[in-house]
Amino acid sequence: MSPEATAGRLTVGAVVRALAEEFPDVTISKVRFLEAEGLVTPQRTPSGYRQFSTADVERLRYVLRAQRDRFWPLRVIRDNLDAIDRGLTPGDGPDAHPVPPAPAPDPAVPDAGDLAARPDLRLTAAELARASGLSPTVVADLGAHGLLRPGPDGLHDESDLRVARAAAGLAGYGVEPRHLRGFRAAADREVGLVEQVVGPRRGRDGQRHAAEVAHLCLSLHAALVRAGLGARKV
Repeated sequence: MSPEATAGRLTVGAVVRALAEEFPDVTISKVRFLEAEGLVTPQRTPSGYRQFSTADVERLRYVLRAQRDRFWPLRVIRDNLDAIDRGLTPGDGPDAHPVPPAPAPDPAVPDAGDLAARPDLRLTAAELARASGLSPTVVADLGAHGLLRPGPDGLHDESDLRVARAAAGLAGYGVEPRHLRGFRAAADREVGLVEQVVGPRRGRDGQRHAAEVAHLCLSLHAALVRAGLGARKV
């Protein structure tokens, strides 16, 4: 004897009743046929009973609507379900290609406007140490390794404060200033690329183009890091 629902999952009979209001002709045999065609894959209990999740029911609803309203063959429905499973928006017609969504803006990447802004914050080395939680010695080490670059007046801007705070966080994982020199080298290469692309442009127009190219470079860098971290989970 099987319950109607186990841990939020439904039996095939309960699924048919859940769909019956919109699809009065749906039967247990129909659901089993769609399962046999690979359009839905419910879990099985140790005794062999099918257990459907809410997502399974909505998947069946999509299949039945596509058959009833669009007269799509199972091949087209299967392709569209595959597109949905991969995060794409399925096409409206049997010959339409699925559409990948536009990637959401990465909150970790400043936009071009932020990159073009020139903050007024100016900090002494001692103030930078207090604001970042680093010791004056570590602040000096960050400067020695090129991570911090004070201006001609010897003061540090907001960018240096961000670097110092990031270094303070990494220090909690045992990362020392000497380990961070590669970040400076990589950043300098990206800045060099920006300057190469922008070329001889000067003034506001040049700053705008530089900020836009820098934003794209940072977006690429963040995407590659995310992809690398994702690959480690495989």
